[in-house]
Amino acid sequence: MTETAVFAAGGVVWRVVEGKLRILVIHRTAYADVTLPKGKVDPGETLAETAVREIFEETGIAVHLGIPVGVSRYRMAKGRQKIVHYWAAEATEKAIRASAFVPNKEIAAIEWVSPRKARSYLSYPVDVEILDQFLRYVDDGILSTFPIIVLRHAKALPREEWDGADAARPLTGRGTRQAHALVGPLRAFGVRRVISSDAVRCVATVTPLAAALGRTIERTPLISQDAWEDGTSDLRAVIGKRVRSRKSAVLCSHGPVLPGILAELALATGTLRGSYLGSASALEPGSFSVVHLSREHPGSGIVCIETHEPKP
Repeated sequence: MTETAVFAAGGVVWRVVEGKLRILVIHRTAYADVTLPKGKVDPGETLAETAVREIFEETGIAVHLGIPVGVSRYRMAKGRQKIVHYWAAEATEKAIRASAFVPNKEIAAIEWVSPRKARSYLSYPVDVEILDQFLRYVDDGILSTFPIIVLRHAKALPREEWDGADAARPLTGRGTRQAHALVGPLRAFGVRRVISSDAVRCVATVTPLAAALGRTIERTPLISQDAWEDGTSDLRAVIGKRVRSRKSAVLCSHGPVLPGILAELALATGTLRGSYLGSASALEPGSFSVVHLSREHPGSGIVCIETHEPKP
């Protein structure tokens, strides 16, 4: 019988001090080693939620996730494979000041070190590989990033089962559950602005998120399916505004409209178009793609895209 792999998540937590990059490492009490912050997935969690929670639990620092920086795989003592997903995560000065970390039975200390010291300090080659991937991005001039998240609305009542206007179609019970389950994963990426098609099914999808953030949903017909079908949509205006703002945002729209949104994101950032855009826009209801852009140079192109499926 094949044993199930153990999944975990963590991050390369970074800050800039007097113009110099510093990396956060943790000294674990029980193992007497030095590692990157990480931990196992709790039941019902997504990997992104795990990464944010574990970083906070081990360091006391609340972070939002940046770009994914790799996956490590190794065998644990009893032979089971452990698969750990990592993201870059900036530690703001406000978050650092708010940290209530004290040495405990799991973590003896946390330490900010230079990248060079971190490479020699870390106890395990798999951690060094993750750090090196992060540093390759840094060498390419990519450090601070912001996400534009493209979300397909949650499961809605089929057209054939609805007698009213298409824009008024509601979510199903499953769709409502998906909408609530999206809150944690989307918050993990630091979403601050919530933009939605004015269709009921889109607005209902992001209503729990907006409530959790204390934000107002910015409803617009410019990314609606009705406008897309009758030729009055204006994806370029919406995307251009979001890229210029350099602020994290989620855009909730419809399956047929998503390829256009991704295409406009590529055009707005000078990114070469390719099949990856089709993959990122081919989303199931309740799924989303995170498009990571450089905060300093958003016109330098899309840094990377990661796609997340809804919780089961």
